[in-house]
Amino acid sequence: MDIDSALKVADGEDIRNRCHVNSNEDGDRFVGVKADSDKAMVYFPIGYQLPETDQEIRTDIKNLIQVLSEFTSKDDRLLSINKFAAPQTVDFPINAYRAVMEFYFSLGGKYYIETDPVFRTSPTGNQHWPRTFRNQTPLVQQSPNGVSSLIYTDFTVRSSTPNDNKTITQINRFCVYEAFLKLGWLYVPYMPEKPGACPDVKTSIQIVRSKLGNTNDDRKRNLFQGMLDMLEYMDEKTSESTFYFGTDDFDHVWEKLIDRAFGEKNKDQYFPRTRWLLDFGKYKEKHPLMPDSIMIYNEKYYVLDAKCYRYGWTGNPDHLPNASSISKQVTYGEYLEKAHSIDNDSLFNAFIMPYNMKKNFFGLTEPVGTIGEAVSDWKTNKLNYERIQGIVIDTRYLMYHYTGNPLKSKVALANCIETVLKRLAVPPRSKK
Repeated sequence: MDIDSALKVADGEDIRNRCHVNSNEDGDRFVGVKADSDKAMVYFPIGYQLPETDQEIRTDIKNLIQVLSEFTSKDDRLLSINKFAAPQTVDFPINAYRAVMEFYFSLGGKYYIETDPVFRTSPTGNQHWPRTFRNQTPLVQQSPNGVSSLIYTDFTVRSSTPNDNKTITQINRFCVYEAFLKLGWLYVPYMPEKPGACPDVKTSIQIVRSKLGNTNDDRKRNLFQGMLDMLEYMDEKTSESTFYFGTDDFDHVWEKLIDRAFGEKNKDQYFPRTRWLLDFGKYKEKHPLMPDSIMIYNEKYYVLDAKCYRYGWTGNPDHLPNASSISKQVTYGEYLEKAHSIDNDSLFNAFIMPYNMKKNFFGLTEPVGTIGEAVSDWKTNKLNYERIQGIVIDTRYLMYHYTGNPLKSKVALANCIETVLKRLAVPPRSKK
């Protein structure tokens, strides 16, 4: 059974009941997978629209796991249990469990089995010459010039036979079963049979590590690495009942998604640095003050600050970027204008926030939309970069379209920003 077939088998189970879209409020910020011995739950980020079918939801769960694997580090995967307890590290090797299960599916629901060599006597086949020389009797042929030669009519030939009693197969059966216990619900609504006798975890680690070191086949190496990561996790963990994979700080993931989709790799050259001119000792230069991304498209510069704020979900103005964030964006624009001589017609500023294209307060129906602009009372707001555009991007759309700096998304974002700036000038602030 391959993965697609497994997903079809699982369509009868309503996996939607295992999914939750968080609100990004305190206590509802975790994005990822939480599971215990009774049930697993998947938590999607704010603004996410779950698709209609179970099969699509399962695909979205795997895409969510991929995004979290790519954009979170061990430091990001910390859960704040409560304000009095130390954060808990979320180091569950979810991709190792998936690798073991998917190898099992790729074999049609079978375990990894090695073969033993078998040697037999035959006139044809894969000849094993050292054994042929030792075990077979040749005919002696005399040539006309008196030179003798040996002629073999039978050979020792090599074949192979599967051996499912080998220790590595026993360990694989154990790993597959453990993977199903944790993640089987993502693929199929059944469990494989319980494994038989198997070495203890520490012994299994040594056996799999040896196999990994002596294997050049990439497919087998991927399997053995997954098994090794699983076993090492089982050896180190203290709790049998619960596992987590994800983060309480999806804000950082949102920033990295925006940067990957729209940003320039060498963005630090476009933003200001600060330094101390000390009376004593060496000068101290600080890291550059940087927004999350700068997009360069059609010889125009777009300063982007990714904000995983709730406004796109709630429509509440209190959930928009504050004055300090607005001031920093204006500073970035001023620096680009003065230090890089970028003129007003080529310089733009925007906040990028998540929203749900299918369900929103704004009547928007496209993946990228505008909800207004931020201005400051101490500026004239006549320059483009002084008018910071509020842009929303559909969460699910971004999580499927962040790779490769997609041109279509860049064009949509640029048009969205520039269209708004064609409005009339910002009216003066009212006097109290």
